[in-house]
Amino acid sequence: MEFIKTHKLFSFYSLLVILILFVAIFAPYLAPQDPYDGNMRNVLQTPSAEHLLGTDKLGRDTLSRIIAGTQVSLFMTICLVILLAIVGIVIGIASGYFGGKVEIVLMRLADMMLSFPGVVLAIAIAGILGGSIANTIIALLIVGWAKYARLVRSLVIKLRNNDFIIAAQVNGTKTINILRRHILPNVLPMIVITGAMDIGTMMMEIAGLSFLGFGAQPPTPEWGLMLNEGRQYIQTAPWLMIYPGVAIFIVVAIFNLWGDALRDVLDPRQEN
Repeated sequence: MEFIKTHKLFSFYSLLVILILFVAIFAPYLAPQDPYDGNMRNVLQTPSAEHLLGTDKLGRDTLSRIIAGTQVSLFMTICLVILLAIVGIVIGIASGYFGGKVEIVLMRLADMMLSFPGVVLAIAIAGILGGSIANTIIALLIVGWAKYARLVRSLVIKLRNNDFIIAAQVNGTKTINILRRHILPNVLPMIVITGAMDIGTMMMEIAGLSFLGFGAQPPTPEWGLMLNEGRQYIQTAPWLMIYPGVAIFIVVAIFNLWGDALRDVLDPRQEN
């Protein structure tokens, strides 16, 4: 209770994040209808008691597809952020701790990746690989790992000259144990903060690729894909774009605010 009183904003946003995760996990049970089940007699119905958010061009319930889209979009985003963190930690520790030619090669590669506009490069890679959920994650992983690797490298460079690291080396501690016991625990908090703050951004980029046709493919209920499918009906059935857009806005805003609050909690420079 003391933690909740001290960090009220973080506790509030954490509750909202838990609610979103609950919807994502139990989406098949929360959706009022089958998000894949079309009925041509219900095509483009306006919001009503039977279909609270209307139906799409195939007569599928929009609310059910948005709820199911929570699971798809969040799963893709969390997988992407975890992979970014893992790749960034491995490359960042390798270049920051060992230095030498390893650092030169890895950091020049990171510089090359950072020199390209991220979204444009992701579109190009996804276009080459083909549109799918897995290829979207791969494309954004190729584009995004450099930022994490650079961050980890800078942290490791500061740590490797500390007395406790030098003492461990003098005592003959194996390199793998130094990395596991001393380097990794000091790097993880900042990576967790960065990953949490990137969830909203990654979700937007995933939705953007799906909107352009490079991400999830029909009939997957993914929010970006739903926007793409609804854009041709913007005048006759605006709910097909409004409601998925609102879902993206709300979820991204909550995760961005939660990431900021988490930074305030975990930042070691934060005063108690």
